[in-house]
Amino acid sequence: MKDKGADPYDLKQQENVLAESRIMIPDCRKRLEAVLADLKGNLAELEEVNQEGPKIEDARRTITEVENLNQTIED
Repeated sequence: MKDKGADPYDLKQQENVLAESRIMIPDCRKRLEAVLADLKGNLAELEEVNQEGPKIEDARRTITEVENLNQTIED
């Protein structure tokens, strides 16, 4: 936008959006990690009482997907 000579107001707005995004990402990651820990705890409790079913499989898949996503982001 800068190279194309965009309006200074538009540039400032985009810079604000970028700054807010940089703040939001770590916060979202912390919340995701907290929810993932809760899900793991709940799944462990259900596994102790030998609960099975489609929701249990969904929880396992979700845990795997989130852990893989976190691994990709960290690499």
